[in-house]
Amino acid sequence: MRPSGRKTSEMRPISIETGVSRHAEGSCLIRCGNTQVLCTASLEPRVPPFLKNSGLGWVTAEYGMLPRATHTRMQREAKKGQSGRTQEIQRLIGRALRAGVDRVALGERQITVDCDVIQADGGTRCASITGGWVALRIAVNRLIRAGDVIADPITDHVAAISCGIYAGQPVVDLDYAEDSEAGTDANFVMTGRGRLIEVQASAEGATFGRDELTTLMNLAEAGIGELVAAQKAAVED
Repeated sequence: MRPSGRKTSEMRPISIETGVSRHAEGSCLIRCGNTQVLCTASLEPRVPPFLKNSGLGWVTAEYGMLPRATHTRMQREAKKGQSGRTQEIQRLIGRALRAGVDRVALGERQITVDCDVIQADGGTRCASITGGWVALRIAVNRLIRAGDVIADPITDHVAAISCGIYAGQPVVDLDYAEDSEAGTDANFVMTGRGRLIEVQASAEGATFGRDELTTLMNLAEAGIGELVAAQKAAVED
């Protein structure tokens, strides 16, 4: 039995509210159960030095957690410096979002997606990728409406979901209670067409077999389908 009472294949309630930041070119607040992440996308008419005069655009990401996003207060990273975890997560978000972008069509401009965790209850990196795509989509729509790009730079949806083996059972969309006790922890990043972008899976005390990994992937595919449907509903004109 899962702590939340959910079925093994049951996702937490998902909601995506757009237009939550007045100044950002694209923004949303994504809620996956009790996890809440504010995602904003900022357009800049420049690229990193290594891409100058290349004709290629760039999508990058930054990630952070508010001090009381968790059960006890954390010290702000602005004061102590970024942790290795934070750097790893924001690199993952950037890689994931770039996989759904035609950087030639984007042109020499940069889009920075900021993901700020307001409340954490497991799956913050996955929620950041899923919500980050929505903010990115909205920002790119602005470019299209202004005539600043000829073709749509976004090639597909990008979403992410956590899966794991909890109490001996493969489950989807782990909350904190499950994530902290899971024997196997995995994150799947996929496109709307079901193509894999990244898979992170590790044993947290007990090894797992290929059949269990296949079960986790099947759960992830179904979960990604629900997330993509929520993305589509959020960005409908």
